[in-house]
Amino acid sequence: MTPIIEVSGSIFLATIPAALWGYIFIKKKPEDKRLAFLTFFLGALGVFPILLYKFSWTLFPWLNAFKFAENFQQDVFGFSNLIVLPASVVITFMIVGVIEEIMKLLSVKIADDEEHFRSIDDSIEFFIIAALGFAFTENILYFYTIWITHGPENLILPFIFRSTFSTFAHLIFSGVLGYYYGIAHFASPILQEEIVKKRMFWTKALHKITGIRKDKLFHQQKVLEGLILAVVLHALFNILLEMNLIFL
Repeated sequence: MTPIIEVSGSIFLATIPAALWGYIFIKKKPEDKRLAFLTFFLGALGVFPILLYKFSWTLFPWLNAFKFAENFQQDVFGFSNLIVLPASVVITFMIVGVIEEIMKLLSVKIADDEEHFRSIDDSIEFFIIAALGFAFTENILYFYTIWITHGPENLILPFIFRSTFSTFAHLIFSGVLGYYYGIAHFASPILQEEIVKKRMFWTKALHKITGIRKDKLFHQQKVLEGLILAVVLHALFNILLEMNLIFL
């Protein structure tokens, strides 16, 4: 079988979940098609810097962050008497989550348009679109690898799993980050409400120490909170797969 067929087939398979999930969200609340496509495209491109980073390990092994995780192979996390997971695995999945969620965050920040981000819902939706783009490229690579190593007859189960659980997981992680990014996007009015409710002690304290404007501090704080939550959820998802707890 020629590489053209394998590549074309992998792209076709990856297009199906992207089109179905995208239709569900865009039908629910149509957005500016140009900006939506740009966000999807940037999300799809977000996989390639990661591939470039992995390629750089051959030339500069010291850049490999996963080598750091190997230092903790002897340490373990015990989730029960029967389930034990090496700390190196947990750290590795945290690193994976950080890299992937940052790439999706950058995709939205580049495409961010003040005119079309009118609400937190818009922020969530554009993050979901970026996640769809990222999952689209990731699925192509997965399907192609399985196709050339195990044959097309072994693609059915991976296609079903990645089209449903894996793609939807990406949407959940990015949706959480999109919610916090939306709060950060509308930092000033939300901050005023939080201050009135006397819940922003750290923002006010950092403002006094650093002199940085409160709304800017609040903005960075919320983006960081969302990124941390998305990374933790991402790592947890991968850990459950590693532990064969797929039903969770």
